[in-house]
Amino acid sequence: MIKKNNSVNVVIDLVAGSNWKQLLDIIKPGGRYATSGAIAGPIVELDVRTLYLKDLTLYGCTHQLKEVFINLIDYVERNEIRPLVAKTYPLQDIKKAQEDFLSKKYTGKLVLIPPNDNV
Repeated sequence: MIKKNNSVNVVIDLVAGSNWKQLLDIIKPGGRYATSGAIAGPIVELDVRTLYLKDLTLYGCTHQLKEVFINLIDYVERNEIRPLVAKTYPLQDIKKAQEDFLSKKYTGKLVLIPPNDNV
């Protein structure tokens, strides 16, 4: 984990697993944690004191309004948020991309690039 304790306001996590405690540690008091995935493992350990002493808010996110996604895209387009991209693949290499995803050895997104004629 690169960040120091109490250094970020919000964590958005799709991984969970064994690093989950570190994610809560880096959130500032009054901060927020949101998750919509658990590819590194769905069972995590929580010291409830971290939750209440830091006054954290935890969110489970499975469905958002269309406006939320549009707003997110706006942040990305303005370079206010930069997605972490681990690797890109041409669409015809989708099998390799899926194998790499299942290996769980990449940090960041694995992105499929469509052929130019489909853009």
